[in-house]
Amino acid sequence: MSPRWIQFAWRNTLRNRRRSAVTVSIAALGTAAILLAGGFALSTYQGLAQAAARNTGHLIIGTTAQFSRDEDTPLQHGLDNADALGRQLLADPAVRQVLPRVEFTGLISNGDKSTVMMAAGVDAQAEFSVKGPFLTLVAGRLLQGDEKLKVMLGEGLARSLKAGPGSGLTLMASTTEGALNALDVSVVGVVSSGVPDVDKRLVYTDLASAQQLLVTQRVSTLGVFLDRMDATADAQQRLQTLLRGQPAAAALTVQTWQDQAFFYRGVRDLYNRIFGALGLIIGCIVVFVVTNAMAMAIIERTREIGTLRALGTLPAQLVRCLALEGLMLGGVGAALGALLTGAVALGLLLFPVQMPPPPGRSSGYPLLIAVDPALWAATLAAMLLLAMAASAWVARRTVNLPVVDALAHV
Repeated sequence: MSPRWIQFAWRNTLRNRRRSAVTVSIAALGTAAILLAGGFALSTYQGLAQAAARNTGHLIIGTTAQFSRDEDTPLQHGLDNADALGRQLLADPAVRQVLPRVEFTGLISNGDKSTVMMAAGVDAQAEFSVKGPFLTLVAGRLLQGDEKLKVMLGEGLARSLKAGPGSGLTLMASTTEGALNALDVSVVGVVSSGVPDVDKRLVYTDLASAQQLLVTQRVSTLGVFLDRMDATADAQQRLQTLLRGQPAAAALTVQTWQDQAFFYRGVRDLYNRIFGALGLIIGCIVVFVVTNAMAMAIIERTREIGTLRALGTLPAQLVRCLALEGLMLGGVGAALGALLTGAVALGLLLFPVQMPPPPGRSSGYPLLIAVDPALWAATLAAMLLLAMAASAWVARRTVNLPVVDALAHV
């Protein structure tokens, strides 16, 4: 199409500024609705994924039996020589940190009352710095790397035992040989994981104390934290190849955070259905509203189209011109919708809005809008095509009316 027709189409959009402003506004709101809904869904998925990876590590290394069979005694399928294996893993350029972990269950007592605990022995010096703020400190302080026989309790467990920072408790668990062992510890902090049912049983202690209680030098698993999440698949292949070259490597397996993230997968499948239905509804509304706006903008000009036909303008020329007008209006509207979405996303970063706690949790999460280039490009392109296609479809019917009927249209 020649520049003259482009200029003609542009001037036509400016002739009736009210009609053009309404059409642009509808396209802008439709674009913003899709981008805001899609950005919220993406931010939700990203938040769930980051929380799952932060909890276990991007990669989890353990024996094959650790992931496939139950243990008869604590750490029956644990890892030996975890320190040496950790140093080998740190040689990979994508590996940021390797955190050993001892997971065990047992009883915890204040002398008058005993209750079940779900405990974890961790490298306190690195655990809370590498993972970031995955726990909320309610009272006291976090574990430090150079202290032993110290514990942190979940908020619900501390309330049940009437314990707080400075309280003395006793941990009881079966050793790797099946005998019962006990260890006196003191509480340094009370924390919340955000899940009340977990906080009723949660205990954190240092790695050495956990191994002393279980009478072993093994660890349950090694959590491998990478420099970025999208490096997980490549790093898994490299580390699996590395482990095959080690003694007894056939007994070791490298799993990703998704293999361990049962909660994430369940919530993701649920959200896929919710956001899918929501996206379908929003998409249908946007298509009908934008198509109707474009149709009305052309139908109102039926007499003008009839005049142009009477002056000798060809129907094909009019269709191309009107489609170009729709493309311009849709493009301006899509650009304004993208700017509106960007402003909302930036505003939520500068002025945080907290969402209410989801079912089963005691803490909310920040409302964020993810800015995904692929989503934005697809939405803007779809809005341009929709505006142009709607204009061309209505224009084909209008320009083919008899000239006398078009001139007499009211």
